[in-house]
Parts: sequence; C-alpha cells; structure tokens
Amino acid sequence: MSRATVPPMTAASASGYRVSIPTKDGVEPETASLLEFVDRPGRGPIPTVAVLAHTPRLFGPFLGWASAIALEGALPKRDHELIALRAIHSCRSEFERVEHSQFARDLGVTDDELARLELDDAADAPEWAEHEAALLRATDELATSCAISDATWAALARHYSAGQLVEIPFVAGQYTMLSMVANALQIGAD
Repeated sequence: MSRATVPPMTAASASGYRVSIPTKDGVEPETASLLEFVDRPGRGPIPTVAVLAHTPRLFGPFLGWASAIALEGALPKRDHELIALRAIHSCRSEFERVEHSQFARDLGVTDDELARLELDDAADAPEWAEHEAALLRATDELATSCAISDATWAALARHYSAGQLVEIPFVAGQYTMLSMVANALQIGAD
C-alpha cells in the first residue's frame, strides 16, 4: 500500500495516544527490561521512546543512541538543552517542551531563558552569550533550511571543537525527531 493510501491512525489507545505503550508483561523479557530502563518513577515509561517496544529490533539500538547523545556527547549539557529546546519549539511539541524544560532548569537554565527560547526571534535576544545565540540560530536554520549558514558556522567554530560542531545538527535532529513522534502519536504533556 503506498503512503498516499495508508488510512490515518485515528483510534486512540487507553492512554489517549494513537499507539499504546506495551506493558512489560505483554512483551519479550529483553524488551521488558528496556521498558524498565525508560521508566520515570511515578509517571511510567517515557512514551516517545517506549512506543518502540512495538518494534523490539529498533528499541535497544535507539536507546543506545539516545543515551549516548544525551549523556556522552561532547557539547556542554546546557548547550545541548538549548539546542533541544529550540528544536522542540520549532516542532511545537508540548510533551518534549515540558520534559526538557525541567532538564534545562536542572542545568541552571532560568525561567527567563526558557521564556526567551519560545520567542520566534530568540537568537536575536541580546541576553544570550555569542555562542548561545549561534546555537539557537543554527537550530533555527536547520529547522527551516536543513543547513547551517556560513556566518552561523563561523560563529559556532569560534567556540566549539570539531566534535562539538558535528554534534550540533545531531542534537537538533534528535529532538526534532522525538517531537515529531510526540506530535504524530498525540503524546501531550503528562
């Protein structure tokens, strides 16, 4: 069946998501252990990731990638979250915005900075350090043209190593993708 003729998924699961999150007792033991890995105490598993339990062959490799980029990247964690939140803003994902606003606060991002990230011209705000404005501009450029301009790249290159420069579009892409998953599956803030 071609993509044009695939019927839209409109039936909501019990959670209200278009695709339910499998339970640990409804999957193979290896997949159940991965669901435990993404569990948020008192809130259940991270839904944008846990839905991958429906495709066990992707679940483990994705968790490896997601953990590496979130925990082992070369970028400072604050910079990582600024990129993530700006990409999330472009995608208008309420679930990802709420999740990552808390992560950012834990890293010292202020409520004023979080509000500034929601402005359409956030990169132009004079309160950002030069490298932070360049990160936001790069993320915006990736969202609109899937590229980073020479001027923005030059500003980034004055502050970041080659490894960090390579990581910037990967971080923007990761949170664009997760925002798309949240939006497509109708996963809102919990």
